[in-house]
Amino acid sequence: MPIHQRVVVERGARSGFPIVVAVHSTALGPAVGGCRLAVYRDWRDGLDDALRLSAAMTSKAALAGLPNGGAMTVAALPGDGPVDRRAVLHDVADVIDSLGGACATGPDVGTGPGDMAVLGERTDHVLGRAGGSSAATAAGVVAAIQAVVADRFGSPALSGRSFAVLGAGRVGTHVVDLLAAAGGEVIVSDVDASRRTVAASCGATWTDPRSCLTAEVDVLVPAALGGLLTAATVPALRCAAVAGPANAQLDEPATADLLHARGILWAPAVVVGSGGVIHAVATDLHHETPDRVAARIAGIGDTLTGILEAARETSSTPAAAASRLAAFLIGEPLAPTMAPC
Repeated sequence: MPIHQRVVVERGARSGFPIVVAVHSTALGPAVGGCRLAVYRDWRDGLDDALRLSAAMTSKAALAGLPNGGAMTVAALPGDGPVDRRAVLHDVADVIDSLGGACATGPDVGTGPGDMAVLGERTDHVLGRAGGSSAATAAGVVAAIQAVVADRFGSPALSGRSFAVLGAGRVGTHVVDLLAAAGGEVIVSDVDASRRTVAASCGATWTDPRSCLTAEVDVLVPAALGGLLTAATVPALRCAAVAGPANAQLDEPATADLLHARGILWAPAVVVGSGGVIHAVATDLHHETPDRVAARIAGIGDTLTGILEAARETSSTPAAAASRLAAFLIGEPLAPTMAPC
């Protein structure tokens, strides 16, 4: 992957908070990525997030077959004191608009469709104003899980298979519902104990996050924030595979090798979690029909199957196979070290 094409850091004229927009690549077309409003100990931690996530978005868009590159927008908020949300969003919109269409932004951690409508007051380069894409993300996750189950057990059928979903937010809730409806045995957890209603509504089993992470299941489904898979947590896993939409699941690229050494199939998150991006970009930017968008999302399973086959053929990890494919699609030489997928 190339180095970042452009990185802009500005202090918001209204809010006074640092606004970061990282454009990783426009080799395939205008860059797309999320808009994250989050509290950081230091604004440079927000910059690190933007750099890492925009690089992953380049891979996600390429592997999804979208004619777009990757970007990420971060507003680094203070840990205390009042925040004028509208002022922050207008500051973000001004920075995005100043790039002249090089990138468009959509919902991410800390933002939703309502925030996109506010951004849209000052820039046209916004995705997801009409509604969230959580259901589309979840549909893509289930398509990926079917590919993983077929690879591990010889059939894509989810009935009778066991799943541990860690994270019961908007996407995780949809995933739990879909897996349960397909006849799967589902364990679910979230740091917010009030989310146990998600389990009760569909007959899933609620547990604490640590027990969910180490549950003896066919597939672990990380659906919360990243950094879950580390040298400390991988030895405790008791699953056959990991496939979930959480970004940056690996704390570092080498963790993919630890999973591989344990015989645990790890499905790259840039593929598994791409349904929402496909929905937003194909709908809002490219104006594709709902049937075409649905077909793209269903195709996530085929994309992942191809990556898993390529990994076997080259005796490499799925993470390495996905990185090679993304670099080929973008038309860039493969760098010695790629961003975690």
